[in-house]
Amino acid sequence: MKLLLRSHRRRIVIEVLGAEITLSPIHTCAMNSIRQGSGLAIRFPRFTGNYRLDKAAEDATTISEIVEMYHKQLKKIAES
Repeated sequence: MKLLLRSHRRRIVIEVLGAEITLSPIHTCAMNSIRQGSGLAIRFPRFTGNYRLDKAAEDATTISEIVEMYHKQLKKIAES
């Protein structure tokens, strides 16, 4: 899974890989959209070293796209 994340302090986009997206009581991404009191987190996030100078902060992965990725991974697990 590859995500493009933006910094809140500076308007840069970086590339991050992760093993999966998990529910988290601590992280606030998509808080309460999957389960009450839980947000989404990247499991084992790794910065790829790529600063995406060709992308604007608005091109970073959105919360709705992360929720969609979460649902797709659950569907893949159910199919296996």
